[in-house]
Amino acid sequence: MLEHLPPEVREGLEAARKADLRRKSRLRMQVNGAAFPVLRLWEDGMALDATLTPHLRGLVDIYDGARHIFQCLIVASSHEGGELICDFKRSTAVIDRPALDYWHDENAPVGYLPKA
Repeated sequence: MLEHLPPEVREGLEAARKADLRRKSRLRMQVNGAAFPVLRLWEDGMALDATLTPHLRGLVDIYDGARHIFQCLIVASSHEGGELICDFKRSTAVIDRPALDYWHDENAPVGYLPKA
């Protein structure tokens, strides 16, 4: 259906679709002090606007608003349909507490009573 439209109309529709995705998404990717809006995010990759984002490779941080949610290692990125598709080698969730360096028993007592 879109192939029957003039090229100017198709470009306008594509620009409106990208603007709508950017406005709806609170996700952003930050690398070297620069922030770029994330259009879509899935388990092992993400899509960015190719006109705003340079070719990426390396360690990036992903934020949901002001909350840091992932630290990802990008190994490959390609252009598809005006989007920069980035593939992750690893994606690590950021936690707000220190990592435990010991095993915690779920059935352990909550506290001990002092001797009487």
